[in-house]
Amino acid sequence: MTPATPSGFLAAGAPVGEVVMPRGQSVAGYRIGVIYIEDVWYPLLPGNIVNATTFDFPVLHRPVRGLSIGKLFGSGSVDVYDAVLAACEGLLADGVWAISAACGFFGKYQARIRAQLPVPVALSSLLQIPWIRALTGGKIAVLTADSASLDAELFAACGITDTDDLVIAGLQDAPQFSAILEGRGSFDHEAVQAEVIAAARSACADPAVSAILLECSDMPPYAAALQSALAKPVFDFTTLIRYLHTTVSHRPYPGVI
Repeated sequence: MTPATPSGFLAAGAPVGEVVMPRGQSVAGYRIGVIYIEDVWYPLLPGNIVNATTFDFPVLHRPVRGLSIGKLFGSGSVDVYDAVLAACEGLLADGVWAISAACGFFGKYQARIRAQLPVPVALSSLLQIPWIRALTGGKIAVLTADSASLDAELFAACGITDTDDLVIAGLQDAPQFSAILEGRGSFDHEAVQAEVIAAARSACADPAVSAILLECSDMPPYAAALQSALAKPVFDFTTLIRYLHTTVSHRPYPGVI
């Protein structure tokens, strides 16, 4: 299976010629596809990867059918590779040129899914760790929804074998953030923000920390406040997906010489 071709930027008034659409593709214009956990219950704020207002370009979302948080990570997690692959293949059939995800723990399938698809695949914000290392040179504070699930298997699937420079801070026990994991249907926005900042501040007590990485796709709504509070570069799923989108959506540069 391959992405729709030919495909490119259509400039106003420019000749187009013959265009082709693969049989079965019924939508167009999406370069980025995002898979997400189908069974969740909590507010999906602007900045969240599954909120349609988060990006200033179209993103096609597709659920992984039958998937809950408890099945993807945690003590009760199971192998859902087939369902993840099916969701990715559905996005590919609709013409996307790159695929990401709305949960860093999809990263456990990164290597296996990438081997099956002909387009760029970035299923976890953790994939940015080598890039962050090259940019900052210091330790990285990694904020995660569940520190116990941030294990060697997940890192290895994302191509990360050395974790000595990572300072992990989990929010699984935070009174309000835990509403996301437990599916309580609501949380106090300002309280969650305070919990995220407190976790980052604790991790950044190590003076060697030079950057913050948010594993969880529910944390980007708090990235601006986090950066304001700690004055450090913050990486998350939005930085990953915007970068990914740029690589598959180049446009001609207008101007004069």
